Amino acid sequence: MPVASNLHSSAVPAPSGERRPRIVVIGSGFGGLAAAIRLQARGYQVDLIEARDQLGGRAYVYRQDGFTFDGGPTVITAPFLIDEIFEAAGRRTEDYCRIVPVDPFYRIEFHNGRAFEYNGDEAETERRVAAFSPGDLDGYRAMIRKAKAIFQKGFVELADKPFLRFSDMFSIAPDLIRLQSYKTVYQFVSGYVKDPLLRRVFSFHPLLVGGNPFQTTSIYALIHYLERQWGVHYVMGGTGALVSALGRLFEELGGRVHLSSPVERIEVRGGVARSVVTTDGRSFPCDAVVSNADVANTYRKMIDPGVRRKYTDRKLERMRYSMGLWVVYFGTKRQYPELRHHTIILSPHYRELLDDIFNKKRLSEEFSLYLHRPSATDPSMAPPGCDCFYALVPVPNQLSGIDWKSENEPFTRRVLEFLDRRYMPGLLDNLATIRTLTPLDFETTLNSYAGAGFSFEPVFTQSAWFRPHNQSEDIPNLYFAGAGTHPGAGVPGVLSSAKIVEKLVCANVPV
Repeated sequence: MPVASNLHSSAVPAPSGERRPRIVVIGSGFGGLAAAIRLQARGYQVDLIEARDQLGGRAYVYRQDGFTFDGGPTVITAPFLIDEIFEAAGRRTEDYCRIVPVDPFYRIEFHNGRAFEYNGDEAETERRVAAFSPGDLDGYRAMIRKAKAIFQKGFVELADKPFLRFSDMFSIAPDLIRLQSYKTVYQFVSGYVKDPLLRRVFSFHPLLVGGNPFQTTSIYALIHYLERQWGVHYVMGGTGALVSALGRLFEELGGRVHLSSPVERIEVRGGVARSVVTTDGRSFPCDAVVSNADVANTYRKMIDPGVRRKYTDRKLERMRYSMGLWVVYFGTKRQYPELRHHTIILSPHYRELLDDIFNKKRLSEEFSLYLHRPSATDPSMAPPGCDCFYALVPVPNQLSGIDWKSENEPFTRRVLEFLDRRYMPGLLDNLATIRTLTPLDFETTLNSYAGAGFSFEPVFTQSAWFRPHNQSEDIPNLYFAGAGTHPGAGVPGVLSSAKIVEKLVCANVPV
């Protein structure tokens, strides 16, 4: 459908005397950086305002005792979306950073000692499925065929299209019904795969974007096919190297970066955003605002309640938020060459644990975790002879009432003792450095409502048109890029949201 048919006809004239329309982008996560570059390349004058002391948002970089830790996203899929950003500016990605494939994509470890890993080689993955569960090969092949159809509709056709009117949703309803989007991801996978462990292998992907596989719409089954289509990649030097490359490109184009500049408010007059004011009193006049900050807190903290008819505090409080994330970053004085770049360790009580996290909101005695070892691919992330890791554990968000000031230390000990006992012998005796990030840090330092790791939970009733729109319903020249808007979390999602914002701004605020 033509994008123009979805746009609000509410272009805001440039302030008198301005040669080029001015855009203020709040937040420098991948969505904000991509939107800022795209708009600067289009001829707008863009100011990029970041609260923290370096670019990246949740893709922050922590450097400690010779180790480099990527704070947030570590799985790069659909790298063509990154190439498109550089191409929009007449540049090439390879002149700024190096992106390499990871093989295997993941190793999934189970409580009974079995493991499964897969990559982008179709024949190899089928061989592994047949070896793990001989009766599931035909079902796996049928699942992939169906996942391809979901991928074609949900990602290729719709990921970079705005859903601003209910009619946009209504027009794709037949496709959603045909693709059985009313099912959950786990139900979708279970319809084809019978082995209970393989069902977990091919249904865990919603956790990468903040969803419970037992509650998230089966549209998100496209993630597995997306990986198969374009692979899983790593940026040499870490995700922070990609942030640095994008920041460099933005400034080369004439974009202006303002670090250590928390936003106090978006000034709205006459129904539109007129300026962005930082906590130190600076005012940035603008023709449009793009918020890459948390959507809920953009509305709650930056915009006067009197101009918010749709996204009132009450509405935002009643929405469903993703789980929280607890992360321990650690370096070791020895190496663990047997560990892959990406390892997923799943609890024996898969469904029950997810119910505790998402619904009962209690900290279980058990946990699943994602273990990231970037030094498996890139030794520069750790000193010679050492290894660099982070272990990410899904936990309840801050609506749980968990006191992380008191829980953090014992939880850290539990996770590290578990890794020492099961997967990393001698870990406790070989720790070189350590730091943690809790849902409390997500709520405070990262300014995420309820300490949610991925903003709104991606259930059907909070997807596409039902998700906060890329163009605000309350303030027509306020736009959103990032995890909390359409199409959702994950690097491909937030980069696609930046493409949507570019189209909307160009249609409404002509250069």
